[in-house]
Amino acid sequence: MKQLLTTAIAVFTLLNMSAQQLTTPAPSPTQTIKQNFGLSAIELSYSRPSMKGRKIFGDLVPFGQVWRTGANAATTISFGDEVTINGTKIPAGKYGLLTIPGEKEWTIIISKQTDVTSPDAYKQDQDIVRVTVAPQTMPVIMETFTISFDFMKSNSCVLSILWDKTWVAFEITTDVDSKVMKSIDNIMNKDNKPYYAAASYYFDNGKDMSQALSWVNKAVEATPNAQPWVHTLKTRILVKLGKKEEAIAAANNAIRIAKETKYPEFVKQNEDILKTLK
Repeated sequence: MKQLLTTAIAVFTLLNMSAQQLTTPAPSPTQTIKQNFGLSAIELSYSRPSMKGRKIFGDLVPFGQVWRTGANAATTISFGDEVTINGTKIPAGKYGLLTIPGEKEWTIIISKQTDVTSPDAYKQDQDIVRVTVAPQTMPVIMETFTISFDFMKSNSCVLSILWDKTWVAFEITTDVDSKVMKSIDNIMNKDNKPYYAAASYYFDNGKDMSQALSWVNKAVEATPNAQPWVHTLKTRILVKLGKKEEAIAAANNAIRIAKETKYPEFVKQNEDILKTLK
């Protein structure tokens, strides 16, 4: 009897250990997204439930109630730098992303609370900003709940929430220009000047093209027979300034350098520019 008891205990212990070590897939897996944005990044963490034949909005996710915007744990969003949402400036930091779905409008909430998993835990006085948006109907079904960053620009992006046939979105902006301009002013007072980067920023953002040309010329002087991207930028700046003959000469020079340094993409770019100048 004692031996049987010992054996039973051993078997029970082994079974218990096996159960403790068993790992299964999460029904609503967590996703963490890190999106470079402006001069820093936005990081989002949320869980992704699937429809599985269920009716979603107005049923599984009730209308008019605070939703953690996902499953399982609270959904959080972290900003690496100050951003603006709906006219409100939000300091860098970690926040909760909550929503109140509705049939005709949704309320998006950025909250100081980062642990809200049920409507009862939500405290409105912890809101940083609220945004009211109208849900859009998509032509296709999104089976798995998805949050994404779309329409990326240097100073703005759109955060999209998609599930079933519903899409809601809001814009996030950040002040890139003043920071970059300040940085350019500071760096240009030093010996090692980033002429190409400064000229490129001026060109891309429609600033003083004469200043951009001055800087790109200095970059060209540093590499007269190399770096075809520098010479291509000079071509583009001259085109924007309306200096056609100089632009043609610069494009031909860029093509020569691109062929010598084996960068066919810059050969094509300058050939395409020449076609517009005929």
